[in-house]
Amino acid sequence: MWLKTRKIGTVQVTSLTDGQFRLDGGAMFGTVPKVLWNKLTPADELNRIALRINPLLVQMHGKNILIETGMWEGDAKFQSMFDLRRDSTVFDGLKAVGLDRTDIDLVINTHLHFDHAGRNVLEGVPAFPHARYVVQKQELEDAHHRHERNRASYYTEQYVEPIEQAGLFDVVDGDTELMSGLRVVQIPGHNLGQQAVILESEGEMLVYTADLLPTLVHAPYPYVMGYDLYPVTTLETRKKFFPEWFEKKAILAPPHDPDHAFGRLTRNPKGGFLAEPT
Repeated sequence: MWLKTRKIGTVQVTSLTDGQFRLDGGAMFGTVPKVLWNKLTPADELNRIALRINPLLVQMHGKNILIETGMWEGDAKFQSMFDLRRDSTVFDGLKAVGLDRTDIDLVINTHLHFDHAGRNVLEGVPAFPHARYVVQKQELEDAHHRHERNRASYYTEQYVEPIEQAGLFDVVDGDTELMSGLRVVQIPGHNLGQQAVILESEGEMLVYTADLLPTLVHAPYPYVMGYDLYPVTTLETRKKFFPEWFEKKAILAPPHDPDHAFGRLTRNPKGGFLAEPT
């Protein structure tokens, strides 16, 4: 089972998983030639690369906080298209650390795409019934106003509307402190309403990067996903935050790295940054 735990200052964080899946490598690396990215993450016969769904459990101030919930279940066609394999689930991971779904106090949705917020709901009802769900106002609006370029990423009726109907969303608008040492910051580019989660304790920092940095090998500035609606904005956002996270020696938790739960930025001799696992 994928279950990787570490301390950030005095705060316990645990990387969970909701299984493995595959996406087209060209789409995952945008305009970067395959001859470059295929050396870092080899593609299968359908040009797909291996990815993982990595929610993060944060335990602080007596609260159990879940960042991301996991991949939407979908139907057989959906599972086949994405080669979805449940070697473990987010619910298995919680059980392994002695928690149940009802023990989660706060869920943070970095955004509402099916591979990040798909487990908001289980069998038609909120999967974490005692939790408030934090989402950006912009992202909730976009999930309800889909268009040809983004509609494949949102299954709003399945895992967004049930949370709204239950009155469990806490909608924030911009950078917001959720509690002492825990805040969300806007990181537009992949879409407009995406947010990162920043944890600080005893002089240490952890950043759950959302799809600004989907895996550690995506750290070079040009390695921007073709899935990003605003790729130049992604580049600008990276140039804003990556130097700060490097200087603060932040631990990064990427949502889709298939092998590593945590990493740090390092200097790229060619300019910008690389990332290595910790």
